[in-house]
Amino acid sequence: MSKNQFLRGTFFLSSASLISKILGFIYIIPFTAFVGTQGYALYKYAYGPYTIMLSISTMGIPLAISKMISKYHHLQRKDIEIKILKFGFIFMLISGIASYLLLNSFAVHLARIVVDDDSSGNSISEVTYVIKLVSYALIIIPPMSLLRGFFQGYQSMGPSALSTITEQFIRVIFIILGTYTALNLFHTSIKEAVGVGTFGAFVGGVAGLIVLLLFLFKRKKFLFEINSNYQATMNVSIRTLFKEMISYSIPFVIVGLSIPLYQNIDTFTINSVLNKVGYPLKEAEIVNSVIGLAQILVLIPVSLTTGLSMSIIPSITSDFVNKNYQEVNNKINQSLLILFLLIMPMGLGLMSLSEPLYLLMFGPDNSPVLGGQILKLYSPAAILIALYGITCSIMQAVNLHKQVIFGLFIGLSIKLGLNFILPQYFLEQGFIFSTYFGFAASLIYNLIFFNLKLNYSFKKIRFRMISILISSLLMCFIIIFFSNGLSNSIKLNGTFDNLIITAFFILLGICVYFTGIYLTNREKFKNYIKFKNMS
Repeated sequence: MSKNQFLRGTFFLSSASLISKILGFIYIIPFTAFVGTQGYALYKYAYGPYTIMLSISTMGIPLAISKMISKYHHLQRKDIEIKILKFGFIFMLISGIASYLLLNSFAVHLARIVVDDDSSGNSISEVTYVIKLVSYALIIIPPMSLLRGFFQGYQSMGPSALSTITEQFIRVIFIILGTYTALNLFHTSIKEAVGVGTFGAFVGGVAGLIVLLLFLFKRKKFLFEINSNYQATMNVSIRTLFKEMISYSIPFVIVGLSIPLYQNIDTFTINSVLNKVGYPLKEAEIVNSVIGLAQILVLIPVSLTTGLSMSIIPSITSDFVNKNYQEVNNKINQSLLILFLLIMPMGLGLMSLSEPLYLLMFGPDNSPVLGGQILKLYSPAAILIALYGITCSIMQAVNLHKQVIFGLFIGLSIKLGLNFILPQYFLEQGFIFSTYFGFAASLIYNLIFFNLKLNYSFKKIRFRMISILISSLLMCFIIIFFSNGLSNSIKLNGTFDNLIITAFFILLGICVYFTGIYLTNREKFKNYIKFKNMS
């Protein structure tokens, strides 16, 4: 795989993941306006266990399948590639149906964990209702995830990227139109409107699956036709393939669960922990909802890690199998630089504009003061989470699966334990601090084994990473300095004024950041331009 192909694949999947996250963020604005903070908390209760079950039912299949297809394509075993698709699709369909039945059956028990019959908050029956509706999506998403991994194994990232965007776009449109129609035309309750919103996951999944099936049909000649002169060197049984698939996928699913598990630890502990320090259920649910809304913004830049991971794993796996360690290190450098170049300014920029952004996105009815404070504290965690995600992907590509899993369990144990301790001293901010401690512990653990296995050094990209950090800090300082000065001299009136000022500071931050990147790397830019002119 050439450098250009690698970067193009990374661009496609990172862009698709980022667009998907942005779409998944945009709909929250009208949705929370329709159903309110308590309605969004109800929606969050449904999506928490759904995300966990989705990760379990897909079993890390996109990454595991891409790794298998990449391996057997390199070995020129077209017959095995077809077997992987055929029997893998059936297996994922069965897995999806089983997951749907399991989540549907346990909906009421999950509801009892997060709420009680306190009349000030959501009821057990309401939470049960929305969990059951979202569970239908589990039938369709697993087979779709297998097809995405299948295409990625051929280094073809376009079908996955288009499927991801289509799935999210249709889901968002359905949620917005469905919720509005339910409340304003049929005059349903908040519970039923939120239920319509959760069902959007199923509708979006169907749309994403159709896109992949169309690509599969269009490319059937390349994917399925075996040359008449082709002779397999040896037969590989279905049982062996499933064993290989599961051995690859279990580490991927466990790591893929990291962010959902962190989110669910918060979702299912915040209410009870805050109850113990004197918060009534209604106030605890508001904090729960606000932290969930802040997470949405924080995870937008983190979504870049998803695209990088999907392109890194099949590519580095191929080089690692061929013992091309120099190319492995080159691709690690490329990946870290791309990630650092984007995640650092986005994380610090989000922190700099946390208060106006939260108010702009979620409005004055969703606790903007608390939301701004939480988002400011939470935003730099995007950098930490993204770095953790990319190190996990690289380690799994070079078969350090056990170490990655153990590192995750260390982080989760710290997060869970501190969730019960820190809020006693820091209230709602304690939940954010516990997230930092958890991810930091896992990242440090990963970096130790990362260095031991690959003997990797940051020396080649050290200067460029420092220049990115300096440029990001300069951007952050200028935004905070001028925004504070402006807020003291001008009073903003309404959403439009806030939008204009926020957009201005985002553009200012982008200009300052890239100016800083140019000034700290100007000699490299000059040498690059000179080389291009000579060639």
